[in-house]
Amino acid sequence: RECCVKNLQLQTTLAPPLYTSLRRGTNQIMIGGIKESLSFLSLLILVLGSTSAFHFPSSPLTTSSQFCRHRLQMTYYPSPTETEKEIYNIPNSGWKSKQWNWGSARGTGHDAAMICRRRWDSREERQKLVQSLLDPVEFKASYPDSEVPFEEIKLILGLAWQRGRWDGSDGGPGGYGEVLSIMADARRYEDEDEMISALNFIEDVSKRFATISRNAEELKRMKCIATEIQGRHHHAGKEEVFMDRREVAGMVLDAMGFVDNGL
Repeated sequence: RECCVKNLQLQTTLAPPLYTSLRRGTNQIMIGGIKESLSFLSLLILVLGSTSAFHFPSSPLTTSSQFCRHRLQMTYYPSPTETEKEIYNIPNSGWKSKQWNWGSARGTGHDAAMICRRRWDSREERQKLVQSLLDPVEFKASYPDSEVPFEEIKLILGLAWQRGRWDGSDGGPGGYGEVLSIMADARRYEDEDEMISALNFIEDVSKRFATISRNAEELKRMKCIATEIQGRHHHAGKEEVFMDRREVAGMVLDAMGFVDNGL
């Protein structure tokens, strides 16, 4: 109101030419301010619209400090594929099934292994799988219906470790042959509490990663995942632990040369 009163006073007291000139100058100042505001807004939209600002780092070469910081910003999504035990819809399949008979030519384990080798016979498909595991949160957000059940991931790991005994890609003595034996025993990773099973898996897999890691950054990344989740698992949700379990599995397959070597 005060502004309006002053404008009226100007109109009644100033000479018409002077008032017109003053008003014209005021309009120019306002237009200049609007242009500056629009320029700033355009720049802000350009920065926020950049996809790189929202991509999570997935490369093994990401420094461990950067990687640990970014993990705190992740958003997790529900994943029913983490708790399914039956594989490929084969009745009585899964590591805990009495008919699984891992390592035998008879049993649902043998049937599932045959399907698994055929399914992942393509290098392109193996590459896609590893990428989905290395960045599980983003993959789940982008392709919610394409996630591979973790019970199948365990089967893939088991076959890869079994194959790795012959070329040393399982890490040799003290490597992942020990994890395979634990997995076949079907207790430590088959607890009724899925959270405990996942934490046990992360612990055992991360401890042996030094036997196959290709560089120091990979090893740091694995240690970061394991240390962080073990340190705060009482406050972490199931989905966070499940995503970490997928990530360590992807790192192992990647370091073993799964993409090139297959099963």
